[in-house]
Amino acid sequence: MTIRAVVRGVGHYLPARVVENAEFEGSLDTTDEWIRSRTGIERRHFAAEGETTSQLAIKAATAALADAGMTADQIDAIVVATSTPDFTFPSVATMVQAGLGNTNAFAYDVQAVCAGFVFALANAQGLILSGQAQRVLVIGAETFSRIMDWADRGTCVLFGDGAGALILEAAEGTGTAQDRGILATDLHSDGRYRDLLYVDGGVSSNGKSGHLRMQGNAVFKHAVSKLAETAHAALAKTGLTPEDVSWIVPHQANLRIITATAERMQVPMERVVVTVADHGNTSAASIPLALSTARERGQIKPGDLIVTEAIGGGLAWGSVVLRW
Repeated sequence: MTIRAVVRGVGHYLPARVVENAEFEGSLDTTDEWIRSRTGIERRHFAAEGETTSQLAIKAATAALADAGMTADQIDAIVVATSTPDFTFPSVATMVQAGLGNTNAFAYDVQAVCAGFVFALANAQGLILSGQAQRVLVIGAETFSRIMDWADRGTCVLFGDGAGALILEAAEGTGTAQDRGILATDLHSDGRYRDLLYVDGGVSSNGKSGHLRMQGNAVFKHAVSKLAETAHAALAKTGLTPEDVSWIVPHQANLRIITATAERMQVPMERVVVTVADHGNTSAASIPLALSTARERGQIKPGDLIVTEAIGGGLAWGSVVLRW
């Protein structure tokens, strides 16, 4: 008998405030055309004043539970990927647990920046395969608008806020690549590249929250090569090839990165889920947001083979192959 971590439900939440590119024209040396041509981003959502990461996560989780036809007390574990928690502690995950009214699960956060949801999925799969949990709520949630330097046009136009959630459940499989659920994961990190993408503050360094800093050109080069490599590596573990892939659901950072990665994988853009135009880069929330949006659009269907891949500060990167 082979146990698989199978997707049972998916959901997302976006803050009400929509910020079009044109809003930045009054305060920055930029234009809507400049942002679109370099990133593919047209708009993004910003959390309202007082609206926190945990609140976004709770709403996404509620939607996923409804989609799965489950109640909160059926969840055994909650894993939240975020780099923008409400507080230094407690974890966002425990706040989600309380907000959902769950008292029997264990809950914790994962911090791998934009790769966070991939790392969280791998964590959740490990919990299920080890028997620690039967049902795991996996959430990516961010309020990156809180850490933007609004004078830095190279970064502040890129990011948005939002949350997405999946529910994974243990199910019996055949042990073949035709099983539903997570089929393979591939994770990496290399701390030598810390200065390429980081926040210049923290409790232990200067006691301030800080602002996001990025060397965009260098991150682009690493992203294109590393994302294609990790996706190929994860597929190889299953014995499948890019020709077998129904959908690539990439981290939604930049349309140029998404396109270049698809080309390296030899997968046409017609089989790539793209939501970056409407959401911007929502870091750990981007993959679950894209999965939920694609399912809502009717793109993703039961039995589809999906590859997700992401890279973020650290650098940390990885991929997951799953059958819907």
